[in-house]
Order: sequence, then structure tokens, then C-alpha cells
Amino acid sequence: MTAALTRVDVAPVASVKRRRRAPGWLAVVPLLAFTAVAFGLPALAMLDGAFTVKDQATGATSYGTANLTTSLHGAYLTALLGSVKLSAVSAGIGALLGLPLAQAVVTSRSRALREAVLTASGVLANFGGVPLAFAFVATLGNAGVLTRHLGLTNKGWDLYSFWGLVIVYLYFLIPLMVLTVTPALEGLRSQWREAAQNNGATAVQYWRHVALPVLAPSLLGGLVLLFGSAFAAYATAAAMVGSSVPLVTLQIADAISGNVLVGQENVALALSLDMVLVAGLVMAVYLPLQRRSARWLA
Repeated sequence: MTAALTRVDVAPVASVKRRRRAPGWLAVVPLLAFTAVAFGLPALAMLDGAFTVKDQATGATSYGTANLTTSLHGAYLTALLGSVKLSAVSAGIGALLGLPLAQAVVTSRSRALREAVLTASGVLANFGGVPLAFAFVATLGNAGVLTRHLGLTNKGWDLYSFWGLVIVYLYFLIPLMVLTVTPALEGLRSQWREAAQNNGATAVQYWRHVALPVLAPSLLGGLVLLFGSAFAAYATAAAMVGSSVPLVTLQIADAISGNVLVGQENVALALSLDMVLVAGLVMAVYLPLQRRSARWLA
């Protein structure tokens, strides 16, 4: 009798659980479909093109690694290394400047100032492309307002160079760092500082031995995020420097449009695959750091 009642009670419970889970799975289906169409199909097309080798004489195609080999030699390799260098330098400077700014915002007693800085950071972090390039050209270009007013041309200033591009990238990388590291700074408990002070630690010792080790995963994660943002940027560099600074995104555009050699579209896809691999390595570093930081600052 008891066994029968148990079976009768368990069956409705199991059916209720199945009914509750079904809507959740159905709600995910549109997202999965969108991801498959928006990301899956382009990724498959990129892989197919990157490994498709076309004979320029006969027009015959076959699968091979010739495009990938080409993308890692000559001007293409120079452009890839140039993008990595530009992204690393910009991300490093952006992280160094963004951290103290974020700390000043967190410790500020003015709520209006804090909200204003965070709102402005959210806007500036997404301000890029041709409008950003035009703003800097009008301000610090060869005939820019500040360039003429301060006589920067006579002092060797050149906006259309590697370091000029770094300064432009910092315009949106520093606000992005502020947005990234502010939640981690807010997670630092006041008890930790008080305990350090009670044990005779100075402010420098507190940051060196307590705060920075706890913030290290978040800081490295922010650095990785800044690197990825700078590495993927295209429109700003294309509008400012053209081909004067070798960048992989500009090489991809030239190969697709045939500005260098005709029929290099598949080499452009191979360069895109190289970028995806670099981005994958970046994300492989970023995700574990974020999980580790969440355990400390939860």
C-alpha cells in the first residue's frame, strides 16, 4: 500500500518538474538559432575560405594550408605583429591610467561626480570609428587646432604614427578600464584596510600586500579586455593612418578589396582566422581570471 502511494506521489512531481523545465529550454532556442546564424555560419565560411587554395592559372580549388602560410609571412606577418604591439602598448597604458581614475571615483564622497564619471566612461568607451578619428584630426592633426596653437609640428609631433594611434586608442580604452575595474574596487572590504592599519601597515603596504593581490585577476582581466578591444579596432585606424602603420585589420581590408594583389580574398580569411586564434587565446586567459576574481570579491 505504501509503495503504491509513493509511486502515485512521485509521478505527478516528476511531471510537474518536466513541465517547469520545458519553457526554459524553449526560451533558449531563439538565442541558439540566432547564434548559429549570426556566428556559426560566418565562422564556417571563414574556415572554408581560409583552407581553400585557388590556382590563379586554372581557377581550380583545393583544400590546403597555403593561405595560412602566406598570412604568416612577409607584410602580413608584419601587420599581425604590429596589431599585437599596438594592442599591448595601448592596453598597458590604458590599464595604468584607468586604475587610479577608477579608485578616485570609488573613494569619492560625491555621488553626482561618481555617476557622472561612470556615465561618461560608458559613452566614451563606445565612441570610436570615423567620428573619433575626425575629432583627433581636427584637434591634433597636422592642421589641428591644438597643433597650430602649441606649435607641435615644430616639436616633431605626428598624429599619423604608431604613438599617435596609441593616444587615440586611449580615448576609449581608459574609460573601458574604469568600467571594468570599478566593481572590483568596490568589492574591496573596508575591514581589510582596517586590519592592515591596526597591524601597523602603511597605505603602500596595504596596496602591495592586500589590495593588489586580490585585484590582480580583475586587473589582468581588464588588461586582456582592453587588448581585445584595441586588437579588433579597424575604422579609427583606417580613417587616420591608412597603410602608414601596418595593422592586420587594414591588411584584411586591402586583401579583400584587391588593393595589393587580385584574388587574395582567401588570404584575408586566413588573416581573419589568425585574429580569431589570437582572440581565443586572449579569452582563454580572461575567463579563468574572472572566475578567480569573483571568488575573492563575492
